[in-house]
Amino acid sequence: MVGMPWRRAVVLARREETPTAATLLLHVGGERPSVAGQRIELRLTAEDGYTADREYSLARAGDPERAEITVQAIDGGEVSPFLVDEIEVGTELEVRGPIGGWFVWRPEQTEPVLLVAGGSGVVPLMAMVRARRDAGSKAPFRLIYSVRSRAEVFYRSELRAPDPGLDVTIAYTRQAPEGSPRPAGRLSVADVNTGGWPPDFAPTCYVCGPTGFVETVADMLVALGHDPRRIRTERFGPTGDA
Repeated sequence: MVGMPWRRAVVLARREETPTAATLLLHVGGERPSVAGQRIELRLTAEDGYTADREYSLARAGDPERAEITVQAIDGGEVSPFLVDEIEVGTELEVRGPIGGWFVWRPEQTEPVLLVAGGSGVVPLMAMVRARRDAGSKAPFRLIYSVRSRAEVFYRSELRAPDPGLDVTIAYTRQAPEGSPRPAGRLSVADVNTGGWPPDFAPTCYVCGPTGFVETVADMLVALGHDPRRIRTERFGPTGDA
């Protein structure tokens, strides 16, 4: 990011996604539109001059004037609890980006797409779902979303809404809703095989989540016969703030 300038940003709106996560809409005044899957770097400055910066995936792409991020509060975190619980509309901060060019989906892609999310890793994948819809793309999408419980599902109403060409599978790892056809438990090879595409369809696979989750799912995809060159991953570790 050498040479990428910081820009003034203003919080335009805040929406609760779950009891521990919120979506922020920022006015950023960028020079180029973002691509689904990219992220921005955000910097906060305290009254004493202390600064803290973090990177967040964009939840929606395409608008150079606005950026939308969804933040999960991390216990003991320095930045994320403030963004989720305390920040107010009108707050000024700084951003730079968009960042990244490999873990992205572009509307000109026509191959089947498999999205596999672990927890808050659904954020950049949701940007891809929305970009597909906004572009009127006919590329078939499948999303497998691994999450602890129904209360922690991001974008719940949007994912429930009919979206031709998008199939959504939610795998609950700790507590499954009453009547769920799948008992609670970690994502398995069978889940990925059933909810994903056959390898001979040559899908592009995007996997995002905690490091251990991403490595496990990538190994599952390879074991099922998917081309490793078509598996793109984005991960975040358990240490540090997010």
